[in-house]
Amino acid sequence: MKSITKELWINTKNQMEFINITGEIESILSESGIQEGLCLVNAMHITASVFINDDEPGLHHDFGAWLEKLAPHEPVSSYRHNTGEINADAHLKRSIMGREVVVAVTGGKLHFGPWEQIFYGEFDGQRKKRILVKIIGE
Repeated sequence: MKSITKELWINTKNQMEFINITGEIESILSESGIQEGLCLVNAMHITASVFINDDEPGLHHDFGAWLEKLAPHEPVSSYRHNTGEINADAHLKRSIMGREVVVAVTGGKLHFGPWEQIFYGEFDGQRKKRILVKIIGE
């Protein structure tokens, strides 16, 4: 069995942002030479997410609006966590969107359904954060 472990680093321009990282994951898979196996993509920060969905700007807007309704950033005083930090909403948004994805690798390719892409979701951005990519297989 072979494996490869890589880290991607992202520094978003906005506090909340969704970034398609499918191409980077496909490049790492190609580099690995693995033809059959599993690919784990994991946000390594408690205020960020990795998820799979459609790469459609309207949907991304809807995600942001929906998350802001569920866990609004303001007023920051409404959260008990916000003592020294003002990112309690980002922790909640991450819990909703998830920590990681696992995608099957078949024939050296990510085995997606129609329209599926891998996204990094940032909820406390404008600073450098890390994504773990681990691919195992043969």
